[in-house]
Amino acid sequence: MAKALVGYLGGPTSAQHQQTASLRRRIADLENEVLRLKVENDGLLAALRERVDLVSASDLAEPVSH
Repeated sequence: MAKALVGYLGGPTSAQHQQTASLRRRIADLENEVLRLKVENDGLLAALRERVDLVSASDLAEPVSH
């Protein structure tokens, strides 16, 4: 029935096809950006964990005097 309605109302126009293609490209660009940011965030978290481990290890190695 949906096909019949689309046929009755007229199919998608060339402008709608262009808009759909543009939106799909934009979605792909945004998905790639999200992936890039996740990779960058994972790297930053790993570097932070390494620094915390180094600081924690050095704090444990040196006795604290009050």
